[in-house]
Amino acid sequence: MKTLILGAAAGTLAVAGAQAADLPVAPEPVDYVRVCDAYGAGYFYIPGTETCLRVQGGMRVEFRFRDFADDNTAWGTRDGNATTTRARAYVRFDSRTQTEYGLLRTFVDLWFTGDSGTGTTPSVTLWNGFIQFGGFTFGRAESFFDFYTGDNWGSIVQQGFSDHRTNLFAYTYGFGNGFSATLSAEDATFSRNGIAYSEALFGNQNGDGDSTDIYDNYGGHKWPDLVANLRVDQGWGSAQLMGAVHQVYAGTGTWTNSSAGTSGSTGNVIDSAVGWAIGAGVTFNVPMIAPGDTISFQGAYSNGAVRYVHESAAMADAAAISGTNIETTTGWGIGGGFTHHWTPTLSSAVTANYASFNNDLGANPDADVDQWGVQGSLVWSPVSGFLMGVELEYESIDYNATGNAFGLDDDDTLVGIFRVQRTF
Repeated sequence: MKTLILGAAAGTLAVAGAQAADLPVAPEPVDYVRVCDAYGAGYFYIPGTETCLRVQGGMRVEFRFRDFADDNTAWGTRDGNATTTRARAYVRFDSRTQTEYGLLRTFVDLWFTGDSGTGTTPSVTLWNGFIQFGGFTFGRAESFFDFYTGDNWGSIVQQGFSDHRTNLFAYTYGFGNGFSATLSAEDATFSRNGIAYSEALFGNQNGDGDSTDIYDNYGGHKWPDLVANLRVDQGWGSAQLMGAVHQVYAGTGTWTNSSAGTSGSTGNVIDSAVGWAIGAGVTFNVPMIAPGDTISFQGAYSNGAVRYVHESAAMADAAAISGTNIETTTGWGIGGGFTHHWTPTLSSAVTANYASFNNDLGANPDADVDQWGVQGSLVWSPVSGFLMGVELEYESIDYNATGNAFGLDDDDTLVGIFRVQRTF
């Protein structure tokens, strides 16, 4: 009887264990991707975090026609490139997290570019890459001096305003009602435009038999540019006052004689100066003309910091007039633009600018240059994020006789562009 009872109990436990093994296992919880609508369309929460992420991209293809009227290097020579092409892809990541100290944001914008004659490997550019924490910005971004940079593409001919990216450390304080102020320390190597050292003034250096060469005598980077702005953004548009202080620090110029395979130094120029620039710009929203229309104006003046007036200024920040003295270049520029929507899918834009730069060259006659340009476009956008368009760009550079002592020649540039672009 004892054996029978023990056997029955063992059988019952075995059956119970088998039934338990057949029960379904509870699935692991799934962390679904959630939409984040706090910062606009396209953001989602990274699973398992409170960080919102937006991934964007784009593709641009261009066909370019070039004509250089004076030098005539495009059509006038056997090896000149009269037509070129470009293919460029964009990848952008924007992550944002709200913290007790304010917004924590990371933004990365990568460009992959394949141009005519550059081989099979595209170039990669970190166009923007910065971290924002509260009111602070650290990284590579547009200079806080920059405001209006033109209404057109400016693919080859710069539109004539300060428009450069730099490595910076900045703080922005918001006053409310759209008003803000920023103080920024910016890497000055990105805003340098050279210190001219001319063979016409100092004699031939590289033994090439002419006296028209020009060298850059900027020395090492000692101090960052200090940039400040006061800005307002409201329903009527935007406006900004801005200023910059820039160290013009001379050092050793170098030369190369490619035909002889030799190189050397012009020697130190022992001098420095404090360059500066000021500017103001305004953009008006004019929906009374057509929805999305804008009109913009901007002006700037500089002493020893010409790129804050014109991104491709045709004169150096300063000129070495002796081994112990540099003369800073003064310059001013003004310009504006208008974007008009003929229909919801057809728009035009025009940008025009004028800049003038002068260097006294010590006891020598002044070196002057007048620089102006205009761009115009017609763009068709049949669907959101897609466009096809054409643009014409023209620039004129006119030096006086003394300016030619630096080996600089007058030039006229005409460029035509056909672009197809898709962004998402």
